Amino acid sequence: MRLKKVMRFLLTLTMGLSIAGCQNSSSKKTKIEIISYKQEAATYFDKVAKEFNATHNDIQLKISSPNDAVTVMKTRFIREDYPDIIGIGGDATFSEFVDAGILADISDFSDMKLVKKAYIDMLDQLEYVPTKGIYGLPYVANASGILYNKDIFEEHGYKVPNTWNELMALCEQMKNDGLLPFYFGYKDTWTTMAPWNSLAVSLAPANTTQNVNAGKTTFTKEYDETAEKIKTLLQYGEKEVAAYGYNDACTAFAKGQSAMYTIGSYAIPQILSSNPKMNIGSFVMPANNDKNKNYLNSGIDLMFGVTKACKNKKAAYTVLEYLLEKKNLQKYINAQMSLPCRTGNFNLPKQFDDMRPWIESGKMIDYQDHHYPATMGCDAIVQSYLLKGDKKAFLAKWDKDWKRYNRDIIRKVQEYNETHQS
Repeated sequence: MRLKKVMRFLLTLTMGLSIAGCQNSSSKKTKIEIISYKQEAATYFDKVAKEFNATHNDIQLKISSPNDAVTVMKTRFIREDYPDIIGIGGDATFSEFVDAGILADISDFSDMKLVKKAYIDMLDQLEYVPTKGIYGLPYVANASGILYNKDIFEEHGYKVPNTWNELMALCEQMKNDGLLPFYFGYKDTWTTMAPWNSLAVSLAPANTTQNVNAGKTTFTKEYDETAEKIKTLLQYGEKEVAAYGYNDACTAFAKGQSAMYTIGSYAIPQILSSNPKMNIGSFVMPANNDKNKNYLNSGIDLMFGVTKACKNKKAAYTVLEYLLEKKNLQKYINAQMSLPCRTGNFNLPKQFDDMRPWIESGKMIDYQDHHYPATMGCDAIVQSYLLKGDKKAFLAKWDKDWKRYNRDIIRKVQEYNETHQS
């Protein structure tokens, strides 16, 4: 009996030591947490975390993609409860975080050399004032121009237009053939930004907002042609343009109710969910009559930033290296219909075929609205203009509201320029 008690004691002790050993082993792992704003890619990142953890004994990776992720991030920043890495878009949010000193300089990340220069330049242009260093790793991009129904084009012998006049002639031909050229879906105000951006990248300087903040120009001057041409497109779309939203437009285009759709590549998965067999193509918005002056509207859809509070930058870099591996990046491209921000040969979705010359040459410019403050509601201003049609009043309002919603930034830019004059 006594022997049994001794055996039970030894067995319990052994199990306890074993459990303690596991706990110690786990506690020795460096924990890296990522919060990503790409909720639609949550399933992909769940798989990535599992695969990473299965192949790395020294790092425990956790990736979450919560609703309203940017708000979650800001709340945690206030509480000084910082994740190690954040996944955000290349837009005004990035500008705010750099300006607030939240992100670390990752210039020493060795794989940064793999990123296409065009996307590094985009990050630099997003900064309110020039800040030494690199504060984000561009991961994937999207592209915005004009989606088109390739079957309709082939059936009628239409060719992809290279100039604005060719686009207008194509729209007229489609109307004569009894086809609706475009579906817009402007009930959702944000959809107005798709054609606005794809026109503006070729018609206005890429640094328009920076020059306005510096007092060198006005939106009335720089956006005049963009405003004129986005209004011109309306005559080739659905009659009640504000009666239908994004989902309506995606469904209508999927059903062949329009030959073209002025939206970005991010809409392709939604369209294919309605018509999986649809033969979709996409081409650069031909905003100019000189085709050499037309640029692809492409911006950083997802980038990763390491927070200054990250306690183990080396482990964070190991995670970024893993994410940037070609096989992992290719999986993301396949799942999300994205463009890689890194160099190398990737299998791009066939829907990007017409844009390949711009993609391969790096002839790309960021979305203008990536520089707009969310509080200003620029999309609603554009929607109101499209419904009312007063271009002069629209541009004047844009200039007036910009000064109101960007007071602090304008002051910061002007102070910087005053102290850095050569």
